[in-house]
Amino acid sequence: VVPSDSYVSVKIYNIVGQEVATLQDGFMAENFNGYTLNWNASNLASGVYFVQAVTAGSISTEKITLLK
Repeated sequence: VVPSDSYVSVKIYNIVGQEVATLQDGFMAENFNGYTLNWNASNLASGVYFVQAVTAGSISTEKITLLK
């Protein structure tokens, strides 16, 4: 969900904090229904990763588990 037109950054980090993927890095229009972003993790190992979404005035981080 993007509450207002703004810059949006969505990145994936591994357990030691290294950035492994960028899913979005730029302007996105307001959308209360949400956007769908796809992550191709075929070159990464199974394990714990973190998704961090940054918008104007908001930072959200979620822990995810990649199973292959």
